[in-house]
Amino acid sequence: MSKKLFMFEKPLGMRDTLPFLYEMKKRVRQAMADEIEKWGYEFIETPTLEYYETVGSVSAIADHRLFKLLDQQGHTLVLRPDMTAPIARLAASRLYKDGNPLRLAYNANVFRAQQHEGGRPAEFEQIGVECIGDGTIAADAEVISLMIAMLKRAGLQHFTVTIGHIGYVNALFLEILGNEERASVLRRFLYEKNYVGYREHVQSLPLSSIDQKRLLQLLSLRGCGMMLEEAKEVIHCEEGKRAAEELAALLRALGMYGVADAVKFDLTLVSHMSYYTGILFEVYAEHVGFPIGNGGRYDDLLEKFAHKAPATGFGIRVDRLIEALGESEAEPNIECIVFSQERFAEAIELAAAKRREGKRVVLQHISGIRDIDAYSKRYPSMTYLLGSKEKE
Repeated sequence: MSKKLFMFEKPLGMRDTLPFLYEMKKRVRQAMADEIEKWGYEFIETPTLEYYETVGSVSAIADHRLFKLLDQQGHTLVLRPDMTAPIARLAASRLYKDGNPLRLAYNANVFRAQQHEGGRPAEFEQIGVECIGDGTIAADAEVISLMIAMLKRAGLQHFTVTIGHIGYVNALFLEILGNEERASVLRRFLYEKNYVGYREHVQSLPLSSIDQKRLLQLLSLRGCGMMLEEAKEVIHCEEGKRAAEELAALLRALGMYGVADAVKFDLTLVSHMSYYTGILFEVYAEHVGFPIGNGGRYDDLLEKFAHKAPATGFGIRVDRLIEALGESEAEPNIECIVFSQERFAEAIELAAAKRREGKRVVLQHISGIRDIDAYSKRYPSMTYLLGSKEKE
């Protein structure tokens, strides 16, 4: 393919951000960052590139979706595919020293290769938090409540946080099916939300009618907190009952935060992020077909960096949140001063005075404009300093 054919093309899954969208993202990002800081979380940055052997291999993103490259020493690097693994590396190596909880936050772009365009970006922005070193239900309730507060601060009115527990699902499947290989097949149906396929597969398994019924009952364990009592009856092992108890305790804590009406429970919820170990959640908004954010507990991840610690957190997809809010090409709040050579110094002085007042000001020489009518449509406010001041 010739160079000219690539002139206006972008690599697969990459997007440009135009001014109006950039402005909206900036406002939304700042609103959420302000809320995060009010809850006492501290922002950090990690490198865009990480070693494949460490962060890349534990990131829980499929290998074929990693952007890989070699450094001059022959080491394989990856563009970070998520932020949880890099923060786990940083916490284990530098910050988590005394065993007391850490509250960290981030705002960064992550990269996941796309095999087909399909409208999905290969680079997107996430903003979120990680609470490291706290294994209590109070920590799970805190991050979920913070996420709800952030979304409201960003201006999102209608959304639902769906909460599950991967420990419950895993315990039920292993209790009935006996091995991980069989359990992974059923988990895949749940991840794809293919409930018809799930039912058909369960009915094809060589199980007793009682065990088949228990597996099918899982599909009904969705909705309000009332179904948590039923969840305890479906499962027999202590691990599963403990998971149901944790969800009940979480509901009570969310009630104290005053956000219980924004959540619902779904014990069929599973994730492609394999490092989750307990409570996990996704947030959905109207008119968006994918989760705009997700998170959960990952108590085993830091151990991969030789420093075991419980942890929980979440990430919000800024692009999907913008979609949920509704992209609007708002008129930029920028003033323009058009000046002639005779009024150059006066124009500079006027622009400086307006900028000191906090206004955004463009300073434009009249000779640099080809079409004054078209140019003036860009700005809601225009000031013209043309000719001599005495003649004006």
